[in-house]
Amino acid sequence: MKIKYPLKNAHTLSVADILLAFKTDPSVGLSATEAQKRAKTYGLNIYQTQKPKPVWLMLLEQFNSPIVYLLVLGAAVSLYFQDFIEAIAIGVVILINALIGFFMELQARNSMNALKEMDVMLSKVLRAGNVQEIPSEKLTIGDVMVLEAGDVVPGDGRLVELNQLQCDESSLTGESLPTEKNLETLPQDATLGDQHNMVFKGTSVINGTGKAVVTGIAQHTELGKITALVESSAETETPLDKKLNTLSKKLIWLTLILTAIFAITGIIQGKDWVSILKTSIALAIAAFPEGLPIVATVALSYGMLRMAKRNVIVKDLSSVETLGSTTVILTDKTGTLTENKIYVDTFCFPDEILKVHIKKDTLVFDEGDIKTSTANFEKLKLIGALCNNTTQKTAKTKKKLLGDPIEIALIHLANTSSTTASDFQTQYERIGEVPFNSVIKIMGTLHKNAQHTKKSEGGYFVAAKGSVEHLIEKCKQIQSGATIKSLEKSDQKAILEASEKMAADGLRVLAFGYKTGTAHPKDDFINDLIYVGMIGFLDPPRTDIKNALSSCRNAGIKIVMITGDHPLTALNIALKTGLIDESDQNVINGKDLPEGDKFSSAWQKKILSCAVFARTTPKQKLDIAAVYQKAHHIVAMTGDGVNDAPALKKADVGIAMGMRGTQVAKETANIVVKNDSFASIVKAVAQGRVIFQNIQKFVIYLVSCNLSEIFIVTTLGFIAPSSTLLPLQILFLNMVTDVFPALALGLGKGDKTIMEQPPKDPKADIISNRKWIDITLYAVVITLSCMAALFYCQQILKIDSQSENNVAFITLAFAQLFHVFNMSSVGSKWIVNDVTKNKFVWFAMLICTGTLILVYALPQMRLVLGLVNLSVQVWVVCIVSSLLPLLIIQIYKRVFER
Repeated sequence: MKIKYPLKNAHTLSVADILLAFKTDPSVGLSATEAQKRAKTYGLNIYQTQKPKPVWLMLLEQFNSPIVYLLVLGAAVSLYFQDFIEAIAIGVVILINALIGFFMELQARNSMNALKEMDVMLSKVLRAGNVQEIPSEKLTIGDVMVLEAGDVVPGDGRLVELNQLQCDESSLTGESLPTEKNLETLPQDATLGDQHNMVFKGTSVINGTGKAVVTGIAQHTELGKITALVESSAETETPLDKKLNTLSKKLIWLTLILTAIFAITGIIQGKDWVSILKTSIALAIAAFPEGLPIVATVALSYGMLRMAKRNVIVKDLSSVETLGSTTVILTDKTGTLTENKIYVDTFCFPDEILKVHIKKDTLVFDEGDIKTSTANFEKLKLIGALCNNTTQKTAKTKKKLLGDPIEIALIHLANTSSTTASDFQTQYERIGEVPFNSVIKIMGTLHKNAQHTKKSEGGYFVAAKGSVEHLIEKCKQIQSGATIKSLEKSDQKAILEASEKMAADGLRVLAFGYKTGTAHPKDDFINDLIYVGMIGFLDPPRTDIKNALSSCRNAGIKIVMITGDHPLTALNIALKTGLIDESDQNVINGKDLPEGDKFSSAWQKKILSCAVFARTTPKQKLDIAAVYQKAHHIVAMTGDGVNDAPALKKADVGIAMGMRGTQVAKETANIVVKNDSFASIVKAVAQGRVIFQNIQKFVIYLVSCNLSEIFIVTTLGFIAPSSTLLPLQILFLNMVTDVFPALALGLGKGDKTIMEQPPKDPKADIISNRKWIDITLYAVVITLSCMAALFYCQQILKIDSQSENNVAFITLAFAQLFHVFNMSSVGSKWIVNDVTKNKFVWFAMLICTGTLILVYALPQMRLVLGLVNLSVQVWVVCIVSSLLPLLIIQIYKRVFER
């Protein structure tokens, strides 16, 4: 009989049926020959990963922009006219820009490679009756996996044997608490989180042992299905790319219109066509800020380096600015908003309820110390330490506790007192155990007290913990402080009501009981217990999360929690972190959500108005991200689990956690937070906003400078063609005197109130209509100043046409240089502001001034740029005229701002 593979709904088959379906034996496993045969038939256990972009393609993509295309055309025309110096200069500009972008992207990829786990994962399987360790990629269907605490499950499998087996499936389902496994046959509609007779690839075993028949490998595992979703999720163009492309298109149309007007006018006037063509090329070069790609790349790269110092690795440059434009963050709960560790949160004793937390190995009572229940508290610590199967592992001098997270929390609780868990366990030797199972739902341990002194205490101690309703059935008495009395029906009712209230607050509740005696108890020793109290356990919020969420709220960013966890648990965390308040307790359960392509307008409104989603599937996370994007939001998705990967890719910017994050999540995300801190994400958002603000400043600066060049070239082309600026002079201005001040603006620290402002409209261009008016005004003022200098030197100083060209060139160069001080933020002071305090601006001024002096000092450079020696008078006129735009624009800004 041929094996049916892939097999759907393995959880619906009995143990006997699953063994028959995969032709295997739980005590023998597969033979080596059969395993090789199946591996050849069904393939290796390797899920599909995204192929890295080839290095040559990374380099080639740096040349893919409209600005580069126009520069290439300009270089081609220069070659046609045999102006080799100009062609080489343009080529150098193109190459520098490409290399900067290439090396920064390569650096980002190398950083990600350093994060990858290099160790080969080994798996234990039964082969021919013997337990063998094999590379997990050689696991095949029908193999019998041998599982124990600490193992990572290498493939999907149906359990066939187990002993107190518990698995941590938080990376797959979002559940904080471990899943208790059993062998029961389940209905077909059992959700992934409810398939307790299955184990899944990528999850971990935290307690017990078991054997499972492999039912799925590679792409046919739950993990494989998610990676397939990641591959199918389309990447979206970032807002910065869209805005720069929009700006480029506007400049292209402006260039074509002005060039056409000039050419037609020149032909009508009967001008030489060669002169018309060269001036048209000069106009084309003047219209485009050639330094824009370099400045944008360096500004983003510098932002990337700043983020790296803040524990944030950026994999692609545009994601830095995109994060700053984010309007909504879709975040996972487990490990992102919470610690992904279970802690004691609430003590519920018969006479009082106490909220607590553990800080630096010290138990802190949130609302005052214990009043009447000290004896209950001490007994509860003892029971928690004894009725416990946690083990300790030492690795690289560090001690680590292994086991059920709740039992680990109980050890931490015991260790907050002078008598530690180890001391309790030494004093009370364990001599018996009733293991927890899904029927009795209680764990009990029997101990012999080596130090008992009073006969009333007895030599034997029974410790028990379990579900509230099951444990109180085993109790006959209740302890209230130092008093022990009979457990009445009214007591049981009060206990159950208190436990239900705690569960409604999202806590995992366990009850604790004990008994002592002088005679050795019978095998069934968890009877006639004394009820002590209950503990509510919680995966607590991160300590810095509340401030981080508050910062996002002040910045106009909406935070939405999307988790696979229980609705009450999700609601509790949302309230504790301040994500929602008491008046807004709306939670959407994943089972209530329709399919993504069937969302009605009413459902879309519900999704957009809700801040908490629970019991969601990976596909639903993808659908929710799509709804927000459809509503024109810039979506950031944070997460660390495998189940987050599809939405991480679909989002405008995906943010993965570096410490807890699974490899598939880190590979899919645009940004990786190394310290897993949500606060680092907030700092990254702020840096993204600063970068956008800087980009806006240098774009306004560059475009206004280039527009002034267009006006000057056009004006001189009509009134003094022999004096117009040469293409190489314009290229020199664009790449030297424009670029360095623009770079300095791109490296500014930004406005301190940046996170108190709402996000930028994602649909708005980098340059708004209001800013276009300002840019035009700036360009007109610079042009008029240059024309004034030229007119004065022409009419008063009587200079020749080549000197007229030099006057226009020098005045424009210094006017553009001083123009950087007009880029201060709105409301800033005239002398002391964000630009004057930027040290890079002063460095740029020195570099550009030195370069202009050097150009005039070297005869070869003067020859290349068509420059001649000028008198001191002419120089004074040029410098004074170049200061006029700074004075006029500053006065305009002060008047306008008022």
